[in-house]
Amino acid sequence: MDQKSQLAFKFETEHAGRKRSRSSATVQLPFPSFDVWDEPTTFHEALDLHMRRHGDDSHCLHRALKRAGVGVDCKTIRTWRSGEKIPHSVTSFKALNEIESRYRLGNGYLKAKLLCSARSARHFRIEGVTGAEQRRLAWHLPDDFADRTQTEQREILEWVRRVIISGATEYRQYQAASLKHRFGIQFPVMDDANAFREAEDLFDDPELLAGAAPAPPQLSTEMLDLLRFKTATLTRVGFERNGVWGEETASQKAEHLGLLFGALAASPRHAVKGYGVRINALTFALLIFPAVWDWYLQWRHARRGFFTKWEVDMLSVGAALARENTGWLRQSPLLADRLLPIPGLLSADDIAGVRADWPGACDRIHKFANARKREIERVARVHRDPFEPILPVLEAASPVGEYRKIADEILRLMPDEARYPIAAAESVRSLLMIRLGLHLGVRQKNLRQLLVRRRGEPATPERQLVDLKRGELRWNEREDVWEVFIPAVAFKNMNSSFFSNRPFRLALPDLAHLYRYIDEYLSRHRARLLRGSPDPRTFFVKTTKCSTADASYDQKSFYDAWRLITQRFGVFNPYTGRGAIAGLLPHGPHSVRDVLATHVLKVTGSYEQASYAIQDTPEVVAKHYGRFLPQDKAALAAQVLNKAWG
Repeated sequence: MDQKSQLAFKFETEHAGRKRSRSSATVQLPFPSFDVWDEPTTFHEALDLHMRRHGDDSHCLHRALKRAGVGVDCKTIRTWRSGEKIPHSVTSFKALNEIESRYRLGNGYLKAKLLCSARSARHFRIEGVTGAEQRRLAWHLPDDFADRTQTEQREILEWVRRVIISGATEYRQYQAASLKHRFGIQFPVMDDANAFREAEDLFDDPELLAGAAPAPPQLSTEMLDLLRFKTATLTRVGFERNGVWGEETASQKAEHLGLLFGALAASPRHAVKGYGVRINALTFALLIFPAVWDWYLQWRHARRGFFTKWEVDMLSVGAALARENTGWLRQSPLLADRLLPIPGLLSADDIAGVRADWPGACDRIHKFANARKREIERVARVHRDPFEPILPVLEAASPVGEYRKIADEILRLMPDEARYPIAAAESVRSLLMIRLGLHLGVRQKNLRQLLVRRRGEPATPERQLVDLKRGELRWNEREDVWEVFIPAVAFKNMNSSFFSNRPFRLALPDLAHLYRYIDEYLSRHRARLLRGSPDPRTFFVKTTKCSTADASYDQKSFYDAWRLITQRFGVFNPYTGRGAIAGLLPHGPHSVRDVLATHVLKVTGSYEQASYAIQDTPEVVAKHYGRFLPQDKAALAAQVLNKAWG
């Protein structure tokens, strides 16, 4: 319907409306021709968009509201539309309800946008709330939030922040507090060692290291040399090594070493309370001194209050770097030339001694690291209980059935595709993340990197997938099923006895209309999420925007996406009635593996069968996965014994 036709129809419906009773509901305009649009984030943008889509101006909308018995003048509507003002009175919120009805928007649609507007913190008395936090909060606040007392609003906000946003666990609270004071050194991938020379002046002031800082050229060059040593297919001539780092391991080690150097460089006057080492004094050669390691261990203990396995792993890295024959640090004696004295930590005599006997210094740090590791292992505590966020699921009789409620909640709240095409596409993507996670039980890397071939397209050759180290979702014409094929080399535990160098292949069951949702996602929803951006060929793609043209997920964005799903659809919210599982807390995709392992253990009591569900060995399942409770073991034994009474 073109604009002229819309205006004519509007005039006719409004003229007919005058003959009706004044108590009649607002006239609903016919929904216009289907178009895909960028969903607005603020109230005034949303109001302007839908007024334009329906051919309304301020006068037309004013007359329609007046016929519905809502007294909002034309000037007020114009100020709402321009963003000069926003609704905040009882009458204004009645007007919003009528506008939502007129434009056939979901109940509370405009109120949710209102919470994201620039002035919402003042009008709704949400003090100290940034725009980004307002967007996170909007989903979890009840529709009548603005009408509630200040005491009730504070109570709701406190609950949402504590339970849904932060996660309520002790570790999440510690993590949230730590993130406010970043201190790590970031190691970028550098093709040119001179890339940071223009920024060297910034590194002269240690106060600038209150937040995460880019590594200086010298330290970046050393890190790249270490990564090449540990990740290259062939070791450089003259060097020896023991073991190779994969992509994820290399990234993790770089991050952890960045935290160590960041703690050394952070100012002691900042909340991080670092040592205040000058940035140009940072070098991997510092790791050869027991005094440096001892300061770092004591610093972490003071920061957290106890030692954890994290410190044990870091000491293992330090010992490996100095190991005889194969240690990278031991084979890089020229690093000693970059050492500079650090008051209170390293003296000129210490540095001279190390330069004179580099192998002896490596022997000392190797012995020190192993000794400290044994000491800390005796007192190390578990800081993060991985089962805590999903305890209500694991303690259920059917953990998989309980976790499936999240998928059911996504379906219950699925937006109308005709009105909200992007939101509907995101919901289908969320549904398929949960469904494939429960059916496959693979790690998040394998799930987010899963490639896709549509029906009728030839499958990618296995050799190609081996080179890419990725799996693929494809249609099997012979068996008439959607199947997932992942080469063993794509798995973290590829050398496990579970694989024996054979690929993982699983035919997905067509349960609860799974195939229908896969087909709809591939035929319509996925293209809407891409919006013309380059296709990464992965099954799951991000919603691309002007600021995020890359549609592929990385480790952090996929974790955040899964956590957002559990926040919106998993955690039961007593104030909105949304959320499927009472007591659940937000969590990442790895928890699904615990759910699957625990479910099989509860049903069968077999660690071996549980290992099949997560592509691992019975020993790993017994040690790491599956919260197999004692009463469940007793119940399984009782089933066998009770047969004697039959």
